[in-house]
Parts: sequence; structure tokens; C-alpha cells
Amino acid sequence: MSSTDFPAPSLAVPDGPDAPSRQGGAAPRERPKLRLPPLVALSLGHFLVMLDVTVVNVAVPGIQGSLHVGASGLQWIVDGYSTLFAGLLLLGGGLGDRFGHRRLYLLGLAVFTLASTGCALAPSAVWLIGCRLAQGAGAAFLVPASSALLRASYPDRDRLARAVGIWGLVSAVAFGAGPVIGGLLVSGLDWRWVFWVNLPVAALACVLTLRHVRVPERSRETGRMDPVGALLGVIGLVAVAGALNEAGPAGWTSGRVLAAFAVGAAALTGFVLVQRRLERALVARPDGRRPLLPPSLLRDRRVATTNAVGLLLSLGYYGMLFVATLYFQRERGFSALETGLALLPSVCMGFLAAPLSSRAAARTGPYVPMAGALLLGAAGFLGWLAAGPHTPYPVLLFALMATGLATPLTVVAATVAVMEAAPAGHAGVASASFNVARQAGHAIGVALFGTLVGGAGRVPGLHASALIAAGCFLLGFLLVGLTVRGAGSRSER
Repeated sequence: MSSTDFPAPSLAVPDGPDAPSRQGGAAPRERPKLRLPPLVALSLGHFLVMLDVTVVNVAVPGIQGSLHVGASGLQWIVDGYSTLFAGLLLLGGGLGDRFGHRRLYLLGLAVFTLASTGCALAPSAVWLIGCRLAQGAGAAFLVPASSALLRASYPDRDRLARAVGIWGLVSAVAFGAGPVIGGLLVSGLDWRWVFWVNLPVAALACVLTLRHVRVPERSRETGRMDPVGALLGVIGLVAVAGALNEAGPAGWTSGRVLAAFAVGAAALTGFVLVQRRLERALVARPDGRRPLLPPSLLRDRRVATTNAVGLLLSLGYYGMLFVATLYFQRERGFSALETGLALLPSVCMGFLAAPLSSRAAARTGPYVPMAGALLLGAAGFLGWLAAGPHTPYPVLLFALMATGLATPLTVVAATVAVMEAAPAGHAGVASASFNVARQAGHAIGVALFGTLVGGAGRVPGLHASALIAAGCFLLGFLLVGLTVRGAGSRSER
């Protein structure tokens, strides 16, 4: 299936009282209004997911003292959430496409809320780890459903781009504010409140969803989901994500890391073979089992490019964010609060990036702002080459601000691109594949750059990481350029 099989949403202006006047020439069209209640409902769920990626970090000392957790247990309390989140994303997207995205979004909110309650009441480390894994499962259900519901709620490009910009801004704020919110809750109350705070937000999201988010039109495709493919996909993604999480503290040559990689590679190979067989079988039997991730979807150049950009983007940015944190704390002697303030110029760029990217994507399409942002990010990472043991902080501001601006600019544009490229029947799984790519890039970047800093030394490792991150963004820029060029050549035929 070629990329031309997936038409972009129609941008035609309908006739009627809201259409532009045609008397005396074409009048400038007013920007369509954006209905806020559906956007708020869907953004709140995404806020919870991103908040819980970082809010727990500052609660680790309190959890360790209260529940007497060892180093390995703490690792899984922090990273187990993102591990299962990544592992179940494809399944969550497929279930949404099959059974309805609003239903899966509400289910994800319910699972996330119950798991947060379990975390807050946890009497032991094992209980807390299990509930953190359950939180990851809830997040995997609601994130792809949230993306698909955004597309259904705002079908034209202008509204969709603006909605995605706000949606992306909320997630960036949640990710950056996690340590601050967690610090305030832990210092003022108790570590358990980093989980209690999720309950009112989830309740509000549920009420707004029931009242204002309509049930989108279901795909007309029939057939059953494939349980074997779903199982292989979950095992493969969870094993690879777990291996990447363990690679940093245990080392890349650790027995359990290599074993997890082997299991993940075998399961994902089986997953690919099953998906190809099922898609071929549908030609002869349209009502048969359907692949969880249709290979034809990834053969669309736009979807494949967006997924590759998602992986490269997260690898470079989040890997460097991890290394920058180590640089400020260990090389420069900053406290945790001082480090957070030092990184604030990077995190706060999301407030500027989201509206810029959404407006640019609405006017030019998503690929122009995506390409420009990737070039800006590459230049920003090269700015880290000036970092040394005594480098004045203002010298590093360009690196912090440029990469902090480029990353959310790219994420918003890439999200619009994948929503436009995916057919309606596969909106959830297309969004899930993009988020899987981003999660994989995040885990690879932290594990790889952490190894470089530990092996080569903090400053040389920082410089090597910056070069790799810049290379990732430049490679993403080239992929976007080739995609746009390929689309242009096809349109000329």
C-alpha cells in the first residue's frame, strides 16, 4: 500500500452561514473556533501520563525510607511504569481501533486511577511496583486513544494542528513540572501524595469525556484481533524496554540484559512474521483475524518517517537531558533544586514551541516546521561542545533553549503528520507506533549516553553524547526532506 492510499483530511470550507462571503471577491477566511471541552478532557489524561514519568523521581528517598526498598526495587518503581507503558502501547492502539477509542480512553483512565490509589496505599515495595506496572498499562490504553479522539474531534487541519499544539504543550508542562510538583507534595505532605494527586485530575477527565467527547465513527472493517501477535508484541516490547532500563546500572554485557534482549528480539521477530502472514491471509479471507500492526501501514513513507523521527528525537533529547543533569550535579556541584532551575530554560520552551508549531503546521503542513526544528535542535546540541568544568552558565543557554524549543516543535508537527497519514481504521495503532518509537528512543538515549558518561568521563562523555544527539537530529532532517521530495515527485506525475 503506497502513501497515496491514505488521503489527508479535507481542508475545503463548507457552504453555509459560516462560509466566507463570495460577493465582491474572496473575503479572508476567519480561523475556525476551537471547541475547548473535548481538548481539555483529552489533555488531562495525557497530563497524568507525562506527569507520572517524572513526579516519582523526587519521592524516591521517602519511598526508600518508608518501605525499605533496595536499589533494584527503586529502579523498577521509577522505570517499571515506562517499561509496561511502552510494551502495551501497540496493544492499546489496536484495542481502541477494534472496540472504540472513547471506551479505551475511559478504561485507561479507570485503570490508571485504581493503580494510583494502590500506589498511594502501598504497604510494601512489591505492592508499589505492581501498581506502578498497572499505571503503565492504563497509560498505554489512554494515550493512543487520546490521539485518535483528537483526530475525530478536530477533523480539519487547522483545528487539528491547534489542538495538537495545546495537547503537546500540556504534556510538556506535565513532564517538566513533575519534579517541582513532586517536591512540593513530598516536602509539604508525604511521598504518597504524588499518587493521590492523580485522582481528582482523572475524575475531571472522565466527567468531561463522558459529556463532551463524542464517540467517533467506528471502522467498517470486520474480523478478530490476533491474540498470538498481541502476546508476542507485548513480550517483545516489554523485554527490550526492560533490557534498556537495566543496561545503565547493570551494564550492556550483563547476563540478564543480554537474555532480555534475546527474548525481545525473538518475540519481535515472531511478531513481524505473524503480522505479515495475517495481512496476506486477509486477501483471501476478509473476515479473518486482523494484524495488530499492519505492515502496509509502516510501508507508508509518511508513517515510517514520523516513527523514525520520533525515535531519533527522543534518543537525542532525553539522552542529553539525562547527561546534562549529571553534568550540573556531579561536574558543577549543583544541588537538585539548582539543577532543576538550570534546566528550566529548556523545559519552558514548550510554552513557546507548541503554539508556533501548531500554527506553522496548519499553514504549511507538518513537514516544514518539523525539518526546521530538527535543524535548530542539531545546532543546539553542538552548543554543548562548549561545556567544561568551569564554563559560565550563560554560554550554555543557547544549547538549552535551542534543544528545548526544537523538541516540542518537532513532536507537535510529527503528531499532526502521523494523524493525517493514518487511515481512520488504524488511527489508534498508528499513534501507538509513534509513541512506541519515542519510548524506545528515550530508553536507548538514557542507557547509551549514561554509558558514555560513565566510561569516557563526564565532560568527554557529554561531548560525545552531544555529537550523537546532533547526528540523530540531522538524520531526522534528511528523512523528512526525502519524504517531502518523494511526495512532491509523486504529485507531479
